[in-house]
Amino acid sequence: MTPPSRRVWTDRLLGPLTLIVPGLMVAATGVGAGDLISASLAGSDAGVGVLWLAVVGAAMKLVLNEGVARWQMATGTSLLRGLVASLGPWAVWPFLIYFAAWAALVAGSLASACGVAATAFVELTPGDPNASRILWGLVHAAVGWGIVRVGGLAVFESVMGLSVAVMVVTVLVCVLGLGPDPQALWNANVPPRLPAAGLDRALAVLGGVGGTVTLLSYGYWVRDHGRQGQDGLRICRIDLTICYLLTAAFGMGMILIGSRIEVEGQGARLATQLADQLGATLGPIGRVLFLAGFWAAVFSSLLGVWQSAPYLLADLWRGRRRIQTDWARARVGSLTPSHEEEPDLTSDPAYRWGLAVLAWLPAATLFVTSVKTIQYAYAALGSLFLPGLAAALLVLNGSPRLGTAYRNGWLTTPLLIMILLVYLGILIRGISLN
Repeated sequence: MTPPSRRVWTDRLLGPLTLIVPGLMVAATGVGAGDLISASLAGSDAGVGVLWLAVVGAAMKLVLNEGVARWQMATGTSLLRGLVASLGPWAVWPFLIYFAAWAALVAGSLASACGVAATAFVELTPGDPNASRILWGLVHAAVGWGIVRVGGLAVFESVMGLSVAVMVVTVLVCVLGLGPDPQALWNANVPPRLPAAGLDRALAVLGGVGGTVTLLSYGYWVRDHGRQGQDGLRICRIDLTICYLLTAAFGMGMILIGSRIEVEGQGARLATQLADQLGATLGPIGRVLFLAGFWAAVFSSLLGVWQSAPYLLADLWRGRRRIQTDWARARVGSLTPSHEEEPDLTSDPAYRWGLAVLAWLPAATLFVTSVKTIQYAYAALGSLFLPGLAAALLVLNGSPRLGTAYRNGWLTTPLLIMILLVYLGILIRGISLN
């Protein structure tokens, strides 16, 4: 748990909003460049009739993240450790292999997206946007490392809270400036229906909004805030509801923006194209606002991954000596590892090494492949994770040993089954098309 003295700055700056800081971090981390581009492309291809998909996608992530929080509050340990304890020590290695591949791609994807956003503001190498993307990507990767490693949790949380505010305000202003017709939006989405055109873009919104592997990070963030038991779970549910309302609103905003413009570009020119077309409609202020929101979204996503992904590595590394014991306890009926006080994972050498690797991986990935290739590979790996998470929550949170206050209920179980089937369907369709 993070020492209270390290929270003073954040508590004073955010005041009552401190209670929803973990949710704000989930919202900021979960909305990346891929989500923004997917939503705007869906709006451009399929129109405003896919707004409901952003709501459903956010709701599915809410159910998954509530399950992560419920396990954490019930057991005092992370879902990752609980899964390893249930499956056995062998489960560590497939996860580490998957995590290494995911980390390499997410590092390149997020740094590249930050490079795209910054290039839309200032092209460091006039006439060569790809070179500018690479340079800006390296700068953002290094700055992200500095904020997490040197600034610590207080600076990180403050920057994330500010980023969410910028994201929401800028997109809201742009959407209001476009003057959507509420009645037309209602008629296009009620009853909800899948579009005949742009189906794959629409499904990308359903699966992409709200993050993938970083959903596991919420358990560590709420532990840092000292939440536990049923009181902690009640706060988590409020926190997550606000988080995913913001996520859904942001996704719908990007769909609305995409529905009013022609989106044809890709790579380093796409953000500029979106901004330029908004500028033609709303004036120069519209262009600047969109670019500010786009940059805040992708940089906060990078920052959130830089801070949270090393938690997973450090959690497994720190618990490596207890894995055999945890597994043995689970086999004889003890639900979870022992509830001793967990020290601050950010001080673990594995956390620091993981952060360093994430920060400097873009130095290789930005040069060896294109934006499009990185984004597709990253999305493919992410799509493998979500069905697995839904299945894990069905098994772990469905155990009678968890207790009636925390076990999957009559509503949660069918929702998780539905979510599992939806994500499997999206995964199978994606494989069949490629």
